[in-house]
Amino acid sequence: MSGTRNLAAKLLGIKLEDDEPYQADIAQNAHLLSARSDPFTEEPPRVLDSLAKLRPNKSQVINYIASLFPFISWIGHYNLQWLLGDLVAGITIGAVVVPQGMAYAKLANLEVQFGLYSSFMGVLIYWFFATSKDITIGPVAVMSQLTGGVVADMKTALPDVPAHVIASALAILAGGIVLFIGLIRCGWIVDMIPLTALSAFMAGSALTIVIGQIPAMMGITGISSRDPPYLVFIHTLQGLPRTTLDAAMGLSALAMLYLIRGVCSFIGKRWPNHARVAFFLSTLRTVFVILLYTLISYLVNRGLPEDKVKFKIVLDVPRGFQNAAVPILNQRIASNLVGYLPATVIVLLIEHIAISKSFGRVNNYTINPSQEMVAIGMTNLLGPFLGGYAATGSFSRTAIKSKAGVRTPFAGVITAVVVLLAIYALPAVFYYIPNASLAAVIIHAVGDLITPPNTVYRFWLVSPFEVVIFFVGVIVTVFSTIENGIYCTICLSAAMLLFRILRARGRFLGRVKGYSVLDNRVVGEDARRAPGTYGTFTGSSEATHRNIFLPLTHADGSNPQLELDSPYPGVFIYRFTEGFNYPNASHSLEGMVKYIFSQTRRTNLAHFERPGDRPWNDPGPSRRKLKAAATAGIEAGAVGVNTQLPTLKAIILDFSSVNHVDITSVQQLIDVRNQLDRYAAPEPVDWHIACIHNRWTKRALVYAGFGYPTPDSGGVQRRWRSIFSVAEIGGSSSAAAAAEHEVNEKEFGASFSGTAGRRSTARSRSVVADDRPGSGLRSRSRSVGASATDLRAQFGLPGDEEEHHVGVPRRTVAVHGLNRPLFHVDLTSALQSAIANVEARTEGETDAETRVGIAGNDTKTTL
Repeated sequence: MSGTRNLAAKLLGIKLEDDEPYQADIAQNAHLLSARSDPFTEEPPRVLDSLAKLRPNKSQVINYIASLFPFISWIGHYNLQWLLGDLVAGITIGAVVVPQGMAYAKLANLEVQFGLYSSFMGVLIYWFFATSKDITIGPVAVMSQLTGGVVADMKTALPDVPAHVIASALAILAGGIVLFIGLIRCGWIVDMIPLTALSAFMAGSALTIVIGQIPAMMGITGISSRDPPYLVFIHTLQGLPRTTLDAAMGLSALAMLYLIRGVCSFIGKRWPNHARVAFFLSTLRTVFVILLYTLISYLVNRGLPEDKVKFKIVLDVPRGFQNAAVPILNQRIASNLVGYLPATVIVLLIEHIAISKSFGRVNNYTINPSQEMVAIGMTNLLGPFLGGYAATGSFSRTAIKSKAGVRTPFAGVITAVVVLLAIYALPAVFYYIPNASLAAVIIHAVGDLITPPNTVYRFWLVSPFEVVIFFVGVIVTVFSTIENGIYCTICLSAAMLLFRILRARGRFLGRVKGYSVLDNRVVGEDARRAPGTYGTFTGSSEATHRNIFLPLTHADGSNPQLELDSPYPGVFIYRFTEGFNYPNASHSLEGMVKYIFSQTRRTNLAHFERPGDRPWNDPGPSRRKLKAAATAGIEAGAVGVNTQLPTLKAIILDFSSVNHVDITSVQQLIDVRNQLDRYAAPEPVDWHIACIHNRWTKRALVYAGFGYPTPDSGGVQRRWRSIFSVAEIGGSSSAAAAAEHEVNEKEFGASFSGTAGRRSTARSRSVVADDRPGSGLRSRSRSVGASATDLRAQFGLPGDEEEHHVGVPRRTVAVHGLNRPLFHVDLTSALQSAIANVEARTEGETDAETRVGIAGNDTKTTL
């Protein structure tokens, strides 16, 4: 296989990279680790292995099919208690959805029976695919408003096509798209729509619906609902003199709805024992108001012909499913609806998923967004066969259903039975329902969708700029259309995210020694050396501490009184803040290089022997200064240079916020490395990278030449000193488990040797391996017979008060591969490694060993 690969590479002119540079040095490092520290070589990820993981096996296919029908997992456990809860919730929702469904059908420019059809199919189909017990699918205000706009527009483009056919076709097209997204399990796509866009969309839509329903509630005719909301409002004010008796039926119904809700809310708070009764009375207020005003309408309009009624009423509602048929969807209809599909799909998804997630968190269960998309898609594909139009999750009905004590999604079947009875038994009653009262029901239902000022204020406290996006979305919706409001908020949110990524700039870090204090005592410190109070901490320099790395500018809000130490002269720690990919790679690295140039000087001051050797954009000092320097005996290269600044030695990159890298970002990192190598010549710059969390990121960096030292200017692989983080292997091999086992053997006898239940602990430490022959490993390891005190000191264990067993061997392994000596588990080990190599190059092994402390988190360096 290797021979074929080499032959193919030779024929294609591909230069194969060495899989493992520095093989001899890696072997030497592995040899230096003691018998207790097992060597570990990290293998890069393979493309074929990753592709193989994407291929589903038989078990995964079965699980996928089973996940499409979640009811299978719980229907077998259905019991009487669940049934009682579902009966109450199902009947309650059925009583609410009937008047709301008819009202929303009017909002969609359809006859009221189509709202009942959509309500029936939504609750009947959903429970097969549901992962939420609370959500209720059916006609909703925003989707109905959007459908009504499409129907109104199509009257011009498709004048010969009935309105309900257009509405059904729109539902099928949008439902098919949503179903496809759910089947391929891409439910995460809804996470791309932020809460700001959702809130603006809901508030703007609610305002649009309220303004659009005021003319119907007041009985004002001649106002187009397709005009922008602000024009509808202006025309409504102009048409107030044309108000009819409908206003009495609408305004009084609206006032009664709010009055009943207020009284029930007061009763629930004033007398908590009656809170549940008050809740159900408040829930059924819509039913009560509709029945009351239907009775009034019957008494006023009884016996009058349709054209002589005192105010507008619903009139004839066909009994049963009169529009049940195969939906009409041809190329002509589909081509005219394509432009409306993005907004329709977004509305179907964001309200439903947001509501189901919210109630899942409240009631302590998790929904599957992809499966919810399957449910929405199937509902909108099958609903039109009975005459239904686009349906999705309803916020108000879901809240009622949750408070009513629903136990399973099966409550939807009970609701479907209630709706079915209404479709077949109540059409004669529906005849006298006033249109103005239905408009009042719509206004009352959508009023809760408007974001309250307190919520907007909380948005401001979290992210002020997003509040601007919120208001822009609301304003665009009110002065344009709901669709434009949706697109505007989503685009602005995406632009804000992109700008933050593009202009992201990392931060240079400094080091400060930190302590953890608990009850006036440093955590981990021996009680004999307990410090004073927290505010006047005076602990000894030997107290347990750790390195804390903070931005030099205190941009993270850390205490500006802290004086951060430079990591080491010529050593810089740089942390990426917004990942490291092609949008922000250039900006981040430019800022890094600029700062490094300002804080260091060239290693070779005589880099340019003659003035003509300088580049045009770096002309250097004037001739007068050069002449004065020559007179004073100053080297020409040192003119205008602060010789007190250190030379560049090493750069430590903190990849804790980096998950993936790409070709562009890696190439720019290579370019910067080459630039800084020329700047620091003749010695190359060491690049240490800490906190890499992704194997593919490691692979990319390795093949870009990172992870191991750069050859010197002559191309010779130079020696280096490697610091590796090692950790106790844990489990049955840990020291604590071995000590516990030994104690149990003494207490219970040798028979205990076969029992299980050993505790697992893991502690990590850093050891330094010098790859020069004979230097050996400087990890402070002792024999098994070492004293307890020696072992505590050797491994940095706490004192006797923490009851750690000692005197037993530890088996440790390297945390990261020995073949990646410049990849580090944390910033402390990276800084230790950087300083160790700088000291080794500049002052020799003996002096470096004296000046660099390798134990624990302390890096004792003479600055």
